[in-house]
Amino acid sequence: MLFEDVNQLLKPGYMPIETGYYQLPSGHIHVAVLTRMPGSKGRMVDWWFEYHLDSAAYEMWRLKPPETLKSIKRNKQGSYIGTNQILLEDPDQGDIKLRVHFHDPSEFLDVSRFEETHTGAAICANVYNFEKVPLGRTIHFVRDTDFGCEMRSRFWLYQASEIEGRHLMQHCIERMGYLADLLPELYKSEAPDR
Repeated sequence: MLFEDVNQLLKPGYMPIETGYYQLPSGHIHVAVLTRMPGSKGRMVDWWFEYHLDSAAYEMWRLKPPETLKSIKRNKQGSYIGTNQILLEDPDQGDIKLRVHFHDPSEFLDVSRFEETHTGAAICANVYNFEKVPLGRTIHFVRDTDFGCEMRSRFWLYQASEIEGRHLMQHCIERMGYLADLLPELYKSEAPDR
């Protein structure tokens, strides 16, 4: 899917590829991952993205030790929107330093259609390296369902190989699958008044 066609996520049903990766005509790599999250709702996923900016919460979410959250810059409202999350990863191939800048969903999607499409949350970000060179975009689009919700993660990688796309897909499957297991009880204990 081209980024220009991102509002296709608002259509009912599913796309031909919900989990996979491939090269676009532009040469960019597109990665898609579908994560079903029983017992969770989109508002809980939205809450998680604020909650995990705390380094202790992020550590709890980690699956592999090399990744650490270095710093964040919160905006005045306390929301993750408008913040920069700085990640330092040290996978086998060497250090990867990322700057994730979260945007308001209205900058990426037609938010006027959210209610009719049962959209529970849309986490949107641009990703840069430490020199602020754009590396790509990401959307975690969450729609509420009868069983809970489902997260449809999409990544557009500007300078990446298909192998890197495959690694990102696997990383997202593992990380969001773990979140699906973790979130219902965590939300219940940490956000009981929401």
